[in-house]
Amino acid sequence: MRFPSRSRGKAEQGGIDVSTRTKVVIAGVAVALLLSPLIGWFSLLVVLGVPAVAYLMLDPSQRRRLRRVSRKELGR
Repeated sequence: MRFPSRSRGKAEQGGIDVSTRTKVVIAGVAVALLLSPLIGWFSLLVVLGVPAVAYLMLDPSQRRRLRRVSRKELGR
């Protein structure tokens, strides 16, 4: 006899709710670890430089908006 399945919360299912920022950080670390032995210091420059250049290319109003959204996600 099968009982109808009931919906359980994430805690009961053993799932973990991971934020987008955490996923990006984990992906960045994985890329850095994979590229480091292959390319050396150039890989570190790429991993750190691309996001920095992308941030600097934003308008001042876009930077303010990005910082505001980031603070809201952190619960400040």
